[in-house]
Amino acid sequence: MAKNYKPTTSSRRHMQGYDFSGLSDLSPLKSRVHGYKKSYGRNNQGRITGGRQGRGGGAKQLYREVDFKQDKFNVPGTVVALEYDPNRTTRVARVHYKDGDKRYILAPQELKVGDTVITSEQGLLRPGNRMKLKNIPQGSLVHNIEIHPSSGGKMVRSAGSAASVLASEGGYVQLVMPSSETRLVSGECYASIGQLSNQEHSSISLGKAGRTRWLGRRPKVRGTVMNPVDHPYGGGEGRQGRGTRRPKTAQGKVTGGRKTRNKKKKSNKFIVRRRQK
Repeated sequence: MAKNYKPTTSSRRHMQGYDFSGLSDLSPLKSRVHGYKKSYGRNNQGRITGGRQGRGGGAKQLYREVDFKQDKFNVPGTVVALEYDPNRTTRVARVHYKDGDKRYILAPQELKVGDTVITSEQGLLRPGNRMKLKNIPQGSLVHNIEIHPSSGGKMVRSAGSAASVLASEGGYVQLVMPSSETRLVSGECYASIGQLSNQEHSSISLGKAGRTRWLGRRPKVRGTVMNPVDHPYGGGEGRQGRGTRRPKTAQGKVTGGRKTRNKKKKSNKFIVRRRQK
C-alpha cells in the first residue's frame, strides 16, 4: 500500500510514498554494486538523442547488477534479503546459492526472505522459480521473459507487471503481455514465475516538482510557448492554435494515433494480436 503523509505543506498534501516495511536493512551486496556515470540521454558526441530532452540532475545512485539470465541451472538459492533498487521500479531479491555464489534477481510479489528459488527446465510453480515456457501450465503469470533462448530476460521487468501463459502449439507459447498484446515466444525460452513486486508504483503521486528532479527529470517546456525555430507549434502573438492538421513532435514527426512500429520488422510474425487502445 502507498504511504500518505500529513498535509504539513501544500506539496505534502497529495504526496504519496512507498511502503518499505517489508524490505531488509542490509547494505547492498558489494560484489554486485558499482558506481556509474549518467549519460543524460546524450550520445558519444554529447548530443541529445531520441527525444530525451529534460534529462539531467538527480540523486547519485549505485548500480545493482541484476541477474536477468539466471543461468545457474539446478542450483538452489536462498532469498537472504529483499532490497530497494533506485535504478528500477520493482524490488530486487538478494539470493545466496548453494555453491557460494551471491546474486540479485527481480523480486516477484509473493517472494519472502528464507524462500528457495531455482532455475531448471521443469520445476515447482513457486514465485521466483525459473523454467522453460513450454513446461509452464496455461494461466500462469510470468515475468523476466527471454525473447530468444539463452539471451537473458528482456520482457516484462517493470513493477507490478506480469504476462499470462495462454496456449502452446508448434514449439511456441502464446503470451498475453501487460500491454494486452498476444505474442508468440519459443517454448525453449526461460521465464520466471509470478507477478513482479511494488504493484503500487503506478499509482504513486510525487506531490512536488522537486521530487521529479531527484529522479533526474528536468522541467518540460510546452511546444506552443517555443519559437518557430524550436518547435512546429512555436511562434505567434499570444496563444495560437496548433496550426497543423495532426499533432507533431519537436522533430516534426506525426504523433497521436499513428502506428510507429516498423512494418518490415522481422518479429512482426510473432505478434498474434496487437495491443488494444
